[in-house]
Amino acid sequence: MKDDILTVMWKERKGLFRVQGRRTQAIMTLLSPVFLAVFMPWQMGLRWVERSMSLLLAFIVSFILVGITIPDAFAGERERHTLPTLLASRLPDRAIVLGKMATSVVFGWGATCLVLLLSLVALNMTHWQGHIVLFPPALLLADLAVSLLICLLVAGLGVLFSMRSSTVQQAQQLTMSVMLFPAMLAQFGVLFLLQSDSMLARLNATVGSLSFGQFIGIIVACLAIPAAVLLWAALTRFRRARLILEA
Repeated sequence: MKDDILTVMWKERKGLFRVQGRRTQAIMTLLSPVFLAVFMPWQMGLRWVERSMSLLLAFIVSFILVGITIPDAFAGERERHTLPTLLASRLPDRAIVLGKMATSVVFGWGATCLVLLLSLVALNMTHWQGHIVLFPPALLLADLAVSLLICLLVAGLGVLFSMRSSTVQQAQQLTMSVMLFPAMLAQFGVLFLLQSDSMLARLNATVGSLSFGQFIGIIVACLAIPAAVLLWAALTRFRRARLILEA
């Protein structure tokens, strides 16, 4: 199984930006996170490594990069008319699904690590302290964990839509729409809380009573559970015979 997954990843890596315009799309999409990785440390100074703003950067980069690559998993094969060839191979079903997901996850997570490293370079260049400033271990682990879970969450959702979508664009739109829906609900929730001083005070007291580790633990749990469910759904919903007929 391991060798089969690596085979799929090798194939996907070679064609990650094969479609015309996909490389340009990725570069243009990365400009915003790269700008934030330079601007925010320059603006915030040492607060960049003392607060949790890097979690937002880790979220954005992971969400965007996996969101633009995972829809190509099956919808892209369908557009290029290569899906029947893939499905006719000896590769096990799980290897195909996991290999395609792993390619986007590794790409998104690796790019996030590079962007976080870039933010440290920008911080040390603009606010030199006489020694190299790094993220505290707890914050670094939180950044890496949140980034990985976001990658897994988006990959699981995206591959489900990619299996049923006729085009990459359709799969991307569905994936982004569903992922942005909780963010919109959270935004409305915050606006609602701001209308009630008592509820806002209660929320501040609750959040203020949590340690950083407890706060990150809650976030990790909220991400890990749906990510595991989507991974299970992707593995169980993959039907080779049905996809061959739809190809």
